[in-house]
Amino acid sequence: MSPAMLSHVTDWIFDLDNTLYPRGYNLFAQIDVLITRYVGDVTGLPHDEARMLQKQFYQRYGTSLRGLMEGYGIDPEHYLKTVHAIDYSCVLAHPALVAAIAALPGRKFIFTNADSGHAEAVLNRIGGAGLFDGLFDIRAAQFVPKPARAAYELFIARFGVDPQRAVMFDDLEKNLVVPHELGMATVHVVPAEDYVATDRDHWEMARADGTPHVHHVTSDLARFLAG
Repeated sequence: MSPAMLSHVTDWIFDLDNTLYPRGYNLFAQIDVLITRYVGDVTGLPHDEARMLQKQFYQRYGTSLRGLMEGYGIDPEHYLKTVHAIDYSCVLAHPALVAAIAALPGRKFIFTNADSGHAEAVLNRIGGAGLFDGLFDIRAAQFVPKPARAAYELFIARFGVDPQRAVMFDDLEKNLVVPHELGMATVHVVPAEDYVATDRDHWEMARADGTPHVHHVTSDLARFLAG
Protein backbone atom coordinates (compact mmCIF):
# COMPACT_ATOMS: atom_id res chain seq x y z
CA MET A 1 0.00 0.00 0.00
CA SER A 2 1.10 3.56 -0.63
CA PRO A 3 0.94 6.39 1.92
CA ALA A 4 -2.10 7.66 0.02
CA MET A 5 -3.99 4.75 1.56
CA LEU A 6 -3.95 6.75 4.83
CA SER A 7 -6.22 9.45 3.43
CA HIS A 8 -9.00 8.35 5.82
CA VAL A 9 -6.90 8.99 8.93
CA THR A 10 -7.89 11.71 11.40
CA ASP A 11 -5.77 10.57 14.39
CA TRP A 12 -2.00 10.09 13.94
CA ILE A 13 -0.33 8.15 16.76
CA PHE A 14 3.45 8.08 17.08
CA ASP A 15 5.75 6.08 19.28
CA LEU A 16 8.68 8.18 20.51
CA ASP A 17 12.03 6.42 20.88
CA ASN A 18 13.64 5.26 17.63
CA THR A 19 10.52 6.42 15.78
CA LEU A 20 10.66 10.22 15.90
CA TYR A 21 14.44 10.21 15.72
CA PRO A 22 16.86 7.83 13.97
CA ARG A 23 17.83 4.72 15.87
CA GLY A 24 21.40 5.51 14.88
CA TYR A 25 21.50 8.29 17.49
CA ASN A 26 21.71 5.47 20.05
CA LEU A 27 19.87 7.59 22.61
CA PHE A 28 18.18 4.52 24.03
CA ALA A 29 21.58 2.86 24.40
CA GLN A 30 22.23 5.29 27.26
CA ILE A 31 18.96 4.32 28.91
CA ASP A 32 19.70 0.64 28.34
CA VAL A 33 22.95 0.92 30.32
CA LEU A 34 21.17 2.63 33.20
CA ILE A 35 18.43 0.00 33.24
CA THR A 36 21.00 -2.78 33.53
CA ARG A 37 22.65 -0.95 36.41
CA TYR A 38 19.27 -0.42 38.08
CA VAL A 39 18.37 -4.11 37.80
CA GLY A 40 21.73 -4.99 39.32
CA ASP A 41 21.25 -2.55 42.20
CA VAL A 42 17.78 -3.91 42.98
CA THR A 43 18.61 -7.60 42.67
CA GLY A 44 22.26 -7.68 43.73
CA LEU A 45 23.12 -9.61 40.56
CA PRO A 46 26.43 -9.09 38.73
CA HIS A 47 26.30 -7.14 35.47
CA ASP A 48 25.86 -10.01 33.00
CA GLU A 49 23.14 -11.71 35.04
CA ALA A 50 21.38 -8.39 35.64
CA ARG A 51 21.37 -7.72 31.92
CA MET A 52 19.98 -11.16 31.18
CA LEU A 53 17.19 -10.60 33.70
CA GLN A 54 16.53 -7.15 32.22
CA LYS A 55 16.01 -8.68 28.79
CA GLN A 56 13.80 -11.39 30.22
CA PHE A 57 11.64 -8.72 31.87
CA TYR A 58 11.49 -6.77 28.62
CA GLN A 59 10.51 -9.82 26.59
CA ARG A 60 7.85 -10.95 29.06
CA TYR A 61 6.33 -7.65 30.19
CA GLY A 62 7.13 -5.11 27.47
CA THR A 63 9.33 -3.03 29.78
CA SER A 64 11.94 -3.82 32.41
CA LEU A 65 10.04 -1.45 34.69
CA ARG A 66 6.98 -3.68 34.70
CA GLY A 67 9.07 -6.73 35.50
CA LEU A 68 10.75 -4.94 38.41
CA MET A 69 7.38 -3.78 39.71
CA GLU A 70 5.93 -7.29 39.49
CA GLY A 71 8.96 -9.10 40.89
CA TYR A 72 10.49 -6.60 43.30
CA GLY A 73 7.82 -4.01 44.07
CA ILE A 74 10.01 -1.05 43.09
CA ASP A 75 8.89 2.58 43.05
CA PRO A 76 8.25 3.39 39.37
CA GLU A 77 8.87 7.10 39.87
CA HIS A 78 12.37 6.45 41.23
CA TYR A 79 13.08 4.12 38.33
CA LEU A 80 11.91 6.59 35.68
CA LYS A 81 13.93 9.43 37.18
CA THR A 82 17.06 7.26 37.36
CA VAL A 83 17.06 5.65 33.92
CA HIS A 84 16.23 8.89 32.08
CA ALA A 85 19.16 10.84 33.54
CA ILE A 86 20.87 10.92 30.15
CA ASP A 87 22.53 13.28 27.68
CA TYR A 88 20.07 14.40 24.98
CA SER A 89 22.59 16.36 22.93
CA CYS A 90 22.81 13.58 20.33
CA VAL A 91 19.20 14.28 19.26
CA LEU A 92 19.27 16.86 16.48
CA ALA A 93 16.62 19.23 15.22
CA HIS A 94 14.53 17.68 12.43
CA PRO A 95 12.60 20.48 10.70
CA ALA A 96 11.51 18.28 7.80
CA LEU A 97 9.84 15.79 10.14
CA VAL A 98 8.27 18.52 12.26
CA ALA A 99 6.86 20.19 9.15
CA ALA A 100 5.52 16.88 7.81
CA ILE A 101 3.75 16.09 11.08
CA ALA A 102 2.39 19.63 11.41
CA ALA A 103 0.88 19.35 7.93
CA LEU A 104 -1.06 16.18 8.72
CA PRO A 105 -4.86 16.60 8.78
CA GLY A 106 -6.31 15.83 12.19
CA ARG A 107 -4.93 15.20 15.67
CA LYS A 108 -1.41 14.03 16.48
CA PHE A 109 -0.44 12.02 19.56
CA ILE A 110 2.61 10.56 21.25
CA PHE A 111 2.11 7.08 22.74
CA THR A 112 5.26 5.97 24.54
CA ASN A 113 6.37 3.42 27.13
CA ALA A 114 8.69 6.11 28.52
CA ASP A 115 7.60 8.98 30.75
CA SER A 116 6.43 12.46 29.81
CA GLY A 117 9.65 14.16 30.94
CA HIS A 118 11.72 12.04 28.57
CA ALA A 119 9.24 12.60 25.73
CA GLU A 120 9.27 16.37 26.22
CA ALA A 121 13.07 16.43 26.28
CA VAL A 122 13.20 14.59 22.95
CA LEU A 123 10.50 16.78 21.38
CA ASN A 124 12.33 19.93 22.46
CA ARG A 125 15.47 18.67 20.76
CA ILE A 126 13.83 17.82 17.43
CA GLY A 127 11.87 21.09 17.45
CA GLY A 128 8.49 19.51 18.11
CA ALA A 129 7.43 21.19 21.36
CA GLY A 130 3.72 22.00 21.09
CA LEU A 131 3.37 19.89 17.94
CA PHE A 132 1.16 17.17 19.44
CA ASP A 133 -2.40 17.27 20.73
CA GLY A 134 -1.75 14.72 23.45
CA LEU A 135 1.05 12.75 25.11
CA PHE A 136 0.23 9.34 26.55
CA ASP A 137 3.09 8.00 28.66
CA ILE A 138 3.66 5.01 30.93
CA ARG A 139 1.97 6.75 33.86
CA ALA A 140 -1.17 7.36 31.80
CA ALA A 141 -1.08 3.66 30.90
CA GLN A 142 -1.07 2.85 34.63
CA PHE A 143 2.41 1.36 34.12
CA VAL A 144 1.05 -1.30 31.76
CA PRO A 145 3.19 -0.93 28.62
CA LYS A 146 2.70 -1.64 24.96
CA PRO A 147 2.20 -4.25 23.56
CA ALA A 148 -0.42 -5.10 26.23
CA ARG A 149 -3.92 -4.55 24.87
CA ALA A 150 -4.96 -2.70 28.04
CA ALA A 151 -2.50 0.11 27.26
CA TYR A 152 -4.09 0.76 23.86
CA GLU A 153 -7.59 0.63 25.30
CA LEU A 154 -6.65 3.23 27.92
CA PHE A 155 -5.16 5.42 25.18
CA ILE A 156 -8.26 5.16 23.01
CA ALA A 157 -10.56 5.97 25.94
CA ARG A 158 -8.40 8.90 27.07
CA PHE A 159 -8.54 10.71 23.73
CA GLY A 160 -11.74 9.36 22.19
CA VAL A 161 -9.92 7.81 19.25
CA ASP A 162 -11.82 5.93 16.56
CA PRO A 163 -9.43 3.09 15.62
CA GLN A 164 -10.95 2.87 12.15
CA ARG A 165 -9.71 6.41 11.48
CA ALA A 166 -6.32 6.14 13.19
CA VAL A 167 -2.79 5.08 12.28
CA MET A 168 -0.03 3.87 14.61
CA PHE A 169 3.69 4.40 13.92
CA ASP A 170 6.17 2.30 15.91
CA ASP A 171 9.70 0.97 15.52
CA LEU A 172 8.77 -2.37 17.14
CA GLU A 173 6.52 -4.51 15.00
CA LYS A 174 5.13 -6.33 18.06
CA ASN A 175 3.62 -3.02 19.15
CA LEU A 176 1.56 -2.93 15.95
CA VAL A 177 -0.30 -6.21 16.52
CA VAL A 178 -3.01 -4.81 18.78
CA PRO A 179 -3.52 -1.60 16.76
CA HIS A 180 -4.11 -3.77 13.69
CA GLU A 181 -6.57 -5.95 15.63
CA LEU A 182 -8.41 -2.83 16.77
CA GLY A 183 -8.75 -1.60 13.20
CA MET A 184 -5.96 0.95 12.97
CA ALA A 185 -3.63 1.34 10.03
CA THR A 186 -0.03 0.60 11.02
CA VAL A 187 3.41 1.79 9.97
CA HIS A 188 6.60 -0.01 11.00
CA VAL A 189 9.45 2.53 11.25
CA VAL A 190 12.67 0.61 10.64
CA PRO A 191 16.34 1.66 10.84
CA ALA A 192 18.31 2.74 7.83
CA GLU A 193 19.90 -0.22 6.05
CA ASP A 194 23.39 0.71 7.21
CA TYR A 195 22.42 0.75 10.90
CA VAL A 196 24.26 -1.71 13.16
CA ALA A 197 22.45 -2.48 16.43
CA THR A 198 24.43 -1.84 19.61
CA ASP A 199 21.67 -1.87 22.24
CA ARG A 200 19.27 -4.49 20.88
CA ASP A 201 19.35 -8.24 20.47
CA HIS A 202 18.33 -9.75 17.14
CA TRP A 203 14.89 -10.79 18.41
CA GLU A 204 14.19 -7.20 19.49
CA MET A 205 15.01 -5.86 16.03
CA ALA A 206 13.08 -8.48 14.08
CA ARG A 207 11.12 -7.14 11.14
CA ALA A 208 7.81 -8.54 10.05
CA ASP A 209 7.48 -7.17 6.52
CA GLY A 210 4.46 -8.61 4.76
CA THR A 211 2.70 -9.80 7.91
CA PRO A 212 -0.97 -8.82 8.35
CA HIS A 213 -0.37 -6.36 11.20
CA VAL A 214 2.26 -4.33 9.31
CA HIS A 215 0.55 -2.28 6.59
CA HIS A 216 3.45 0.03 5.69
CA VAL A 217 7.20 0.00 6.30
CA THR A 218 9.50 3.03 6.13
CA SER A 219 13.05 3.92 7.09
CA ASP A 220 12.41 7.63 6.43
CA LEU A 221 9.43 8.86 8.41
CA ALA A 222 9.61 12.47 7.19
CA ARG A 223 9.58 11.41 3.55
CA PHE A 224 6.81 8.88 4.17
CA LEU A 225 4.58 11.49 5.80
CA ALA A 226 5.32 14.07 3.13
CA GLY A 227 4.18 11.50 0.59
